[in-house]
Amino acid sequence: MKTFFFYLSLLILTVSCADTNSVQLNYDDTSLQQQYATGKLSESLQEHGYTLANNNGATTIQFKLDSTLGKEAFSLKNQGKTILLEGGDQTGLIYAANTIVENLKNGVQLKNIEDISESPKLAFRAIKYDLPWDTYRHSNALYQHQEVCKDLGYWEEFLDMLSYNRFNALTVWNLHPFNFMIKSKNYPEASEWTDEEMQEWKHLFGSIFKMAKERGIDTYVMPFNIFVPASFAKKHGGIAAQNLEHHHYVEGDTSQVVKDYTRESVTQLLNEYPDLSGIGLTLGEGMAGMTPFEREKWIRETIIAGMQQADRTSKLIHRIPFSGNTESLGATSIEMEQITRDGIEEEAAMDAIEKPVWASMKFNWSHPHSTTKLIKVHGGKLYGKYFNPVPQDFKIVWTVRNEDFFCLRWGVEEFARAHINANTPDYVGGYFIGSETYIPAKDYFTSPEYKDKVSWDYAFERQWLFYKIWGRLLYNPEIPNSVFINEFEQKYGEAYAETLFKASNLAGKTPLRLVSFFDSTWDFTMYAEGFTYRNPETENVEFIDIDRFIKQPPQDTTFVSIANYVKSVSNNETFPKDYTTPVKLAADLEKDANQALELVKDIPTDNADLMYEVADIKTWAHMGLYMAEKIKAGIALETYRLNGDVEKKQTAIEHLEKGLAYWDNIIDITRPIYNNMRLVHYNENEGKTWQENDHLRFHWALLRNDVLNDIEMAKNSK
Repeated sequence: MKTFFFYLSLLILTVSCADTNSVQLNYDDTSLQQQYATGKLSESLQEHGYTLANNNGATTIQFKLDSTLGKEAFSLKNQGKTILLEGGDQTGLIYAANTIVENLKNGVQLKNIEDISESPKLAFRAIKYDLPWDTYRHSNALYQHQEVCKDLGYWEEFLDMLSYNRFNALTVWNLHPFNFMIKSKNYPEASEWTDEEMQEWKHLFGSIFKMAKERGIDTYVMPFNIFVPASFAKKHGGIAAQNLEHHHYVEGDTSQVVKDYTRESVTQLLNEYPDLSGIGLTLGEGMAGMTPFEREKWIRETIIAGMQQADRTSKLIHRIPFSGNTESLGATSIEMEQITRDGIEEEAAMDAIEKPVWASMKFNWSHPHSTTKLIKVHGGKLYGKYFNPVPQDFKIVWTVRNEDFFCLRWGVEEFARAHINANTPDYVGGYFIGSETYIPAKDYFTSPEYKDKVSWDYAFERQWLFYKIWGRLLYNPEIPNSVFINEFEQKYGEAYAETLFKASNLAGKTPLRLVSFFDSTWDFTMYAEGFTYRNPETENVEFIDIDRFIKQPPQDTTFVSIANYVKSVSNNETFPKDYTTPVKLAADLEKDANQALELVKDIPTDNADLMYEVADIKTWAHMGLYMAEKIKAGIALETYRLNGDVEKKQTAIEHLEKGLAYWDNIIDITRPIYNNMRLVHYNENEGKTWQENDHLRFHWALLRNDVLNDIEMAKNSK
């Protein structure tokens, strides 16, 4: 062990032992993680008035490994002149150091820091990150992030945030990543880059993986299958011709040269990037026409074989396939579950693959920010083969996608805490958090008028509460709410901290309730932030009109649709007490929205950051009030249609007019501060290509005519 000192000015300063604010840091300089932790700790100490000593400091902070604590666990013991940080591993020491940083930010002096020990509830706490190159979806809503995502300064900030919030895995996704990360030794035609360009790509990804490792974050490359570069296909006589544009639902090409190229790419990737923790595999896209068994066999001969042939061991994420047949559109079956489980257990037994294998599946398809109940996965229901008997060498990890809010800040601690507590039996190892249709890089939301007035540079910084809530609760779902309230206080002062936290929780329930009430499946079938969905008749993403709102079944099976409610009431039928009827839902929306608005009504908005926080809370609240009026209108309108009561028709119109007023409030709040925004969901409208639809934008103001149209629909209803 050696004593090292970090200074923001990079100058070594020796201070007198008489300085009661001097701090000496003792740590292992051979550990990249301890170097990182002490660097961050040193910065924080100096920011809060402490000086760094090379010896005889008034306080010594001692780093120590203690494997008996367990992976990523830590303890902090304040022994007066010495603060002992013990970590079950290097990552645990980072969390211990960050605990001191957090205390300092909260105004706690070193001498008053209390003893604490924590250990992770879940071993896998990952971010799903779509890279903006060869994206799963084709859209300038994603491609617009390319410049930011080539900036290592961005990645440093993003990875700092993940580590501070105790995420421990970054998974980077695109359809075919290999030609961006390696130049294949045996198939150089797969790369379109010059040697200089290839070195730039390698520097980018090598630096990302190294910075992640320094911060205690595992990294995984997540390719889709079966895709190859166009240059490779051309060289080999047009193989894989159907997927040259890299669309998802195409026939699988199982040519031997494709297998060889894929297998060798995996091996070369793992060998050339020693800081890369592992790789993932998928069994769906580019695999139409193949049975579940054929897909598993192809994976075994390519990605798994490539991992086995690498010069080191690595970790594996095996995505649970969404197709139980030869199609690519999603179906589940008992046979598919058993085949997949057998394959995963065989993979976990291989020496080249580190245990456990992470078996990923989507919680409630693409819209888990809804109910805490597991209703379905991608493709339909589960049959239980993955869990029974309880697996020994693999763990289920839930993919909690977010395709429902990109612009508005969101953070409902109550929901995330309940979700984790309800869905983490022994066979669950963790969660993915992230999106397929949104990249948290470029801030394309903030209007030009406010760009120079806000403190953030990147999109993820706007959603700070989203990441803090999920990250900290996945590590320890028992932490007190003071962790989140203190962060509000650091940003906006003590006067508003608890109020903002409460209001955010109340207003943020609006999208959860909408998605629980309105059944959805894949990405475009719901966009709660915009009150839009994919119309199955037109195949366009459209505003949810009053007719669809009445008829659509709920996602949460304890919610009652408007149509079923009106029908049941007319037949004098009742519902179980734990069911959420439309009447109860409307009342809950109104109660929480009005309370949120009351909480923030007197908060001044002269600070631009604070103004945006309050504006987003108000927007969610007014959307909740709009939804409540729409529910009431739907009940009245459906009742009129059922029994011809003209007064009910007029009641429906009045509720929709009130709803319009709330929508106008949303426009008044958001029009000055938010741009018209690109939205991936619009890119397939009218059967056109994404290039043809690139002019389409989302903003609440652009949907006002659709809100008006509901009133006309009610007036013309018979």
